[in-house]
Amino acid sequence: MRKVRTSREHRLVRHRRVRYRVSGTQERPRLAVFRSLSHIYSQIIDDAEQRTMAAASSLEPDVRNQRVGKSKIQIAKEVGTLLASRSKEHGISRVVFDRGGFKYHGRIRALADAAREGGLDF
Repeated sequence: MRKVRTSREHRLVRHRRVRYRVSGTQERPRLAVFRSLSHIYSQIIDDAEQRTMAAASSLEPDVRNQRVGKSKIQIAKEVGTLLASRSKEHGISRVVFDRGGFKYHGRIRALADAAREGGLDF
């Protein structure tokens, strides 16, 4: 009998497929995104050195204080803008986008668009 996969397992299969092709380097690190039901997290990672260079999430005080009355998509835009500004501080302007197996719409797309508007090139 075949085991039925959960939606989480399907996402992890997609994520493995994406990670097979996408890898961050010193010149062009990887922008990794994870979203839960309530929050969204993003990191800029250099896979060669296994080091996180910049990170932002909806749990940070800068974003958390402004969350009242806003939709999850608006919060994702703020996280993308915050991540772009932090990456500029570290001299990062070009990244590769890792959607983490999530569909590229909704909060993932909002974060990516805000990061692009903030100056990241991917």
